Amino acid sequence: MAPDRLSPAQARRTALAAQGFADRAPSGTPTMAHLKRVVGRTGLLQMDSVNIVARAHFMPLYSRLGPYDPDLLHRAAWQPTRGRRLLVEYWAHEAALIPVEDWPLFRWRMDEFADGRYRHTREVMRRNKSLAADVRSVIEETGAAMPRTIEEKLGIEREPGTAGSWWQRGEVKHLCEAMFAAGDLSAVRNGNFMRHYDLTERVVGADIAAQRPDRAQAHRDLLARAARSLGVATVADLADYYRIKPADARPAVADLVDSVVLHEVSVDGWRDPAYLADGAPMPRSIDTSAILSPFDPLVFFRPRAERLFDFHYRIEIYVPEHKRIHGYYVLPYLLGTDIAARVDLKADRRSRTLLVLGAFCESGHDRGTVAERLAADLRTFARWLDLDDVSVGTKGDLARDLRVVMGC
Repeated sequence: MAPDRLSPAQARRTALAAQGFADRAPSGTPTMAHLKRVVGRTGLLQMDSVNIVARAHFMPLYSRLGPYDPDLLHRAAWQPTRGRRLLVEYWAHEAALIPVEDWPLFRWRMDEFADGRYRHTREVMRRNKSLAADVRSVIEETGAAMPRTIEEKLGIEREPGTAGSWWQRGEVKHLCEAMFAAGDLSAVRNGNFMRHYDLTERVVGADIAAQRPDRAQAHRDLLARAARSLGVATVADLADYYRIKPADARPAVADLVDSVVLHEVSVDGWRDPAYLADGAPMPRSIDTSAILSPFDPLVFFRPRAERLFDFHYRIEIYVPEHKRIHGYYVLPYLLGTDIAARVDLKADRRSRTLLVLGAFCESGHDRGTVAERLAADLRTFARWLDLDDVSVGTKGDLARDLRVVMGC
């Protein structure tokens, strides 16, 4: 029988277990089965092009499995060696890799993005319908292709120096983006993170591409998946996971409560009602440690991270340097059931060194204990990144303890 009230500690353990942090670590080299287990927990891997340390979509697997071969993700999403690919890219929680079988659940969003996701892209599409048809014909004939290749096939020439920014993209690129958002095209990535656009049916399979579930049912299915991945959550948490409007989420959540997929509960200290996924595990304890991506599903909804872990977190990439509090690319550090620290990291690939530009201990945690665990995890992380050394700077209240432990 589901409880009707949770303590903050119970809510944290439930959330961590739902995200896979209570699962047994692989006894050997992680395999595709382990990747499937993680994606079964998280439901998605948010993507991001920033490569200061490691691209965001590679990190959740590392945080839950430890060192693994990144080729596993390449094979699951972009370079399947046999059979159907496991993951495909779409706008789930921002750009994300999702299970291929979940792709039809976003048909309602594809309908909303019928001419593209962004205003400028929609304008390009609306005045270039015939060119869009030509783009599709080229892809149909040649297979997965980058916009530059499509332009060459169509005899389109752009002035030198116009590539780069969003506003300077060629119209073919905007059309590909629009057709991707609408579900007419899908995409695979190469090793440089460049999208190659292809016909959707060739990427997800004709049977998957043909499915068109009802919008309301798709919302219920996505929110049920979000609930399994979150363990216990408010309506705002559930809605944010797949970026469903709260007004659409509320009736779907009510339906899920009626069908006993969710149980309404209260969590001490939470202002809003919470919903516990039916059968969500609640371990008595969790002993883990993990360096997290800023876009890890455990923390990507910042209000939830603050409510769940008392962790106020803002990524400062777009903040002017002199106004940054913690640093450019700061990663949370999970220790047990708490986020105990945050570290500003950079992989200096020329010197083959993981740079710890800043290290900060969260309030209420013993710096010596955190430094001991974090030092070991940083060494392991550096090896996974194929770096030889770790160098700790002086910024942050944890830096000195970390330098002492690591002998820097």
